Amino acid sequence: MYVVKRVAQAFVTFVSVVTITFALVRAIPGGPADFIRAQVMQAGGSSEVSMSEINSLVESYTNIDPSTPLHVQYFNYLTSVLQGDLGTSVWYSRPVADIIADAAPWTIFLLTISILLTFAIGIVLGAVMAYLEGTRFDSSSTVVSMFLNSVPYYIAAIFLVYVVSIQLGMLPQSGRFASGLDPGLNVEFIVSVFRHAILPIVSLVATGFGGVAITMRGNAVQEIGEDYIRVAHLRGVPGKRIATRYVGRNAVLPMYTNFMIAVGFMFGGSVILEEIFAYEGLGLYLLQAIEARDYPLMMGTFLIISLAVLICILIADLTYSKIDPRISDQGSREAY
Repeated sequence: MYVVKRVAQAFVTFVSVVTITFALVRAIPGGPADFIRAQVMQAGGSSEVSMSEINSLVESYTNIDPSTPLHVQYFNYLTSVLQGDLGTSVWYSRPVADIIADAAPWTIFLLTISILLTFAIGIVLGAVMAYLEGTRFDSSSTVVSMFLNSVPYYIAAIFLVYVVSIQLGMLPQSGRFASGLDPGLNVEFIVSVFRHAILPIVSLVATGFGGVAITMRGNAVQEIGEDYIRVAHLRGVPGKRIATRYVGRNAVLPMYTNFMIAVGFMFGGSVILEEIFAYEGLGLYLLQAIEARDYPLMMGTFLIISLAVLICILIADLTYSKIDPRISDQGSREAY
């Protein structure tokens, strides 16, 4: 029942996101009908295009027929979304699902490496800070971590582009890989992909690991002060075993939910990052769709990003009790 309840809640939340997306698009001044009429006129069409023709074009692009009642429009749109039909991009003249299928792997690649490095560095640094509590290393690391955590990732991205790419010319500043290369499993292409990903990844990691380190330090300090740690020392358990199996493991467990939620919300944060580096992922396509008033692409990318957040939160909610046996499935700890 617990799993069914959580899945049902996630589904209701997703339907709510679809509903909000549907409502927002209708509330935007101009709307798809006026925009498509303007596109037809710019392409050399007649200004006397009939409303039925406009409605037909709008439906072919967005799966919404403006001539039908509002509740019918919503039902048809919701049905199409649940079937995986996100419409056709007005700007690219391609199915939105195909554009997302091309862009999503690049965003996932970028964010997966960033998240793993952020938490790996933060957890190790936080654990060391906890064991060296009160030392100069602990104090200086805390200050640096707090400072980096307060810097927005887009500020770090702009700084890195200016210094590393423009001034030093060490790494490329835009794109997913060098132009002229044939995508495939060849060394030149793979090296180019990683070179183009370094600056975006460093931007996220440099501004993210500090918060993880501070959280890990607090958890580890609390665990070190627990009675079972004192008992372990009295029983002669080796210090390395206490640090890794007792303190480290229990200090990391509460961060599992934060990890999964961070994975989800980084999809939303990729919008500005991908714009800065002209990295053709979900975020860049969403921003371009907003600027071009490409309603189908705008709605589709927003829904996919929202779905990624919901899935990560749901996974965290369903698996946390398995990761940490101290938490019951029926407990009050929920990720959302």
